[in-house]
Amino acid sequence: MSSVTCAANPAFEADASKDEKIVTSHAEFTLSPSNADADAQESRRIFRDVCCVAAGFFLLFTSYQSMANLQSSINKEYGTIAQSIIYATLLLSSLFLPTLVISQLGARNTIAVSMLGYSLYTAAQFYPTAYTLIPSAAILGLAASPLWSAKCTYLNLAAQRYAKLTGQNREVVVTRFFGIFFAFFQSTQVVGNLISSLVLTQDSVWVNSTDPALLRCGATFCHEESASNASLIKDISDTQRYTMSGIYLAFALAASAFIMAFVTPLSRHCDDAVVRSSTGRSPTQQLLATLRHLRNPQQILIIPFTFWSGLMQAFLSAEFTAAYVSCGLGVYMVGYTMICFGVFDALFSYCCSPMVKRVGRVPIFCFASLLHSCLIAVLFLWVPNPEQMYVFFVIPALWGICDAVWQTQMNALYGVIFPEDSEAAFSNYKLWESSGFIAAYICSNLICVTAKLYILAGSLALGFIGYVFIEIFEYRKNKLS
Repeated sequence: MSSVTCAANPAFEADASKDEKIVTSHAEFTLSPSNADADAQESRRIFRDVCCVAAGFFLLFTSYQSMANLQSSINKEYGTIAQSIIYATLLLSSLFLPTLVISQLGARNTIAVSMLGYSLYTAAQFYPTAYTLIPSAAILGLAASPLWSAKCTYLNLAAQRYAKLTGQNREVVVTRFFGIFFAFFQSTQVVGNLISSLVLTQDSVWVNSTDPALLRCGATFCHEESASNASLIKDISDTQRYTMSGIYLAFALAASAFIMAFVTPLSRHCDDAVVRSSTGRSPTQQLLATLRHLRNPQQILIIPFTFWSGLMQAFLSAEFTAAYVSCGLGVYMVGYTMICFGVFDALFSYCCSPMVKRVGRVPIFCFASLLHSCLIAVLFLWVPNPEQMYVFFVIPALWGICDAVWQTQMNALYGVIFPEDSEAAFSNYKLWESSGFIAAYICSNLICVTAKLYILAGSLALGFIGYVFIEIFEYRKNKLS
């Protein structure tokens, strides 16, 4: 669920003007007449808490993201169905649950409790059936939105207080805190996938490059015909499943315990009333605002690109891992290839913002669109072959570069074109990106990879066309202002 960023669950991120109103209208953001040493001590505590929140998410998503990457390979019947249920319930919960849960539990406790929903889904991996995976997936989806919204609330209010204590610009501090968070978060792809690869390497079988079944891998792969590929896509042993699930469950449970043990409640830094009121609109108000925002022409234009964002993330985790890596090399290599994706995604995410400042947003979007189009063309034509080992790593690496652009700049674009109603705009972001995930996972077992690649290419083309019109509107608006 790497696509779920703070901006993807933004109902709790107010824009700059709203934040300033909160700061000026509540006494807790006014520095008390304490001495400089006390202020410095509190600022250090806030910084430590932010790092601890990031570390807790690192533990949790080391477990979840790596397990999600394997669902289409190790749980062929129900894995992708469960993933679609996760995003469907997340979509519903994002409209109704976060405000209610955070107002009752507070941000810190909401994070810790919501993490237990992920632990339940990880525990279901010990015995993955319809009766374990599907209910636990629904619970995870319900927990996911409060989790991410509480994280956004915690980091935003902590940044406001820290900026007040240190005399720094609020926006600079917010950017720094979220940068720290995502530095931890992007590392989960490396550590988690390394664990899965090391466990699954045991008793693994190397695929013979002359095996005729390889011709059924790649674009011609169909999940419903995967039984005919049994010589290539083997079920993991019970020992491997229990070992991997046990490690991941320990990480998930440790995440919740870590948050409760080391993260200070926001009420320690801010007045508790502000923490509970900072969640913005009521669920009904948020839903109505989200629907009203669909009347905005630019929101309509950006929907295809937002849908594409969810679609392409789900394709990598569900289709590339099964149809290309598991089929062409073996399931034990999925983790190694996804490590490559995670490393390049993290590195380019760090470099993306400075590049945008240097060359502008339009060239970066054009570069990512062109590169992703080339990757889709390669996936159409390339038949996975163990003798071309480097290709299995180059594709996810380049995919990670593109994903870094979509995740960082799509969020930024929403903030730029919808500055007056960021909450409703980002709720639509979550709505349409989740719809892309849902569509991809539902189609996973229904159509072959070739059809999915056509859908992927069409979605990218339509999204880019909408983006071009948005830039034209922005250019004309700036020219007139």
